[in-house]
Amino acid sequence: MRWVKFLASLPAIGPWRREAGALAFALTAAVLMLGGIASPAAHAEVAAADPIDAGMRACLARADMSTTTGQVQCMDNARIGWMAAVDSAYQQLLAKLPPARRRLWEKSQSSWLASRDAEKQLLAAVFATTQGSMYVLAEADMQLQPVRDRALALRAALANASDPAPRPPRACNADARCEHAMFDLNRYYRVLDAKMPAASRPTLVHAQRAWKAYLTASTPLIDERGRIDIIGARVATIKRLSETVGNH
Repeated sequence: MRWVKFLASLPAIGPWRREAGALAFALTAAVLMLGGIASPAAHAEVAAADPIDAGMRACLARADMSTTTGQVQCMDNARIGWMAAVDSAYQQLLAKLPPARRRLWEKSQSSWLASRDAEKQLLAAVFATTQGSMYVLAEADMQLQPVRDRALALRAALANASDPAPRPPRACNADARCEHAMFDLNRYYRVLDAKMPAASRPTLVHAQRAWKAYLTASTPLIDERGRIDIIGARVATIKRLSETVGNH
């Protein structure tokens, strides 16, 4: 497959900010070459490639993994690797924090896990309305990216554990960027809700409520830029799903 060879030829890339996700440039290019709908990566930060990324790239380039099933397996293996990285960074972070801040991170992490589980159900409902191998790959990518992003966020928090706590964000309606991002999120959410099969709409509602709980739990731990990153990532996800549901 041409796009597998393209992936293998790419130079090493490192952590990207949230809309990038797991090897987003490489994977986005691959999906676009297949006619997919991956959104463009934003806020790229070039650094040395993580071994999990490098391992996935090598797996995707293997001739014996060139089928859709093989490609999904490569991404699933990377997701499992990143989940282990989440657990490792989280436990190390808790060990370095005073009790009050540890409790905030525990609430954030439990909310993230609940949001991830609800999101998996939403992805299944959306991609059940599609046909074609490119959508199978897109679903695997969308399951992988949030786990990778969480691992990178926890690693960053661990590296900065001794720093003073960030200044709490203002209320969203006092922050023009936040207000605009939420406007976009609500707009794409309404589009997705209108396109979803009636039986699957409760799944969307549940996933969005779980994400809002995660945002609420995480806000005391981040600054305004961090909040925009979380909301912007959600905008990209909901927009992508709204453009995917029902495609054949």
